[in-house]
Amino acid sequence: MTTVYDVPADLLINKVAKDFNENNDKIDAPDWTSLVKTGVHKERKPENIDWWYVRCASILRRVYMDGPVGINSLRTFYGGKKDRGVTPETFKKGSGAIVRGALNQLEDAGYIQKVDAGRIVTSEGKSFLDKTSGELIKDIPELEKY
Repeated sequence: MTTVYDVPADLLINKVAKDFNENNDKIDAPDWTSLVKTGVHKERKPENIDWWYVRCASILRRVYMDGPVGINSLRTFYGGKKDRGVTPETFKKGSGAIVRGALNQLEDAGYIQKVDAGRIVTSEGKSFLDKTSGELIKDIPELEKY
């Protein structure tokens, strides 16, 4: 059986994001997504118009792999170095509102559930990601033999 660990992350995230954008009624980009940066370490807003769906797919994969996870660990994962001019760069966490909003939408869709230690992927979320991984591995002939 093919799992998330068997396919490249970028292919899986793009496929899941495309599915969220086209078929899922519960994952919708908020109105403010065209105006915001993804963290204080960024200079501009994302260039990809559908970046919300990509972030939701990435968070779903991250919770699948690392779960149970909390908002702070996801903020750390999506953070980066802030350019402070002449002063040395420092690490800054990513936006908490984006992580919380994405997690809430994924919970409403039934892919993630909240437990005492953080958030974990539900059986519906696991089967969705594993089915998507199985579809992807058929398109990649050199990965099929593993």
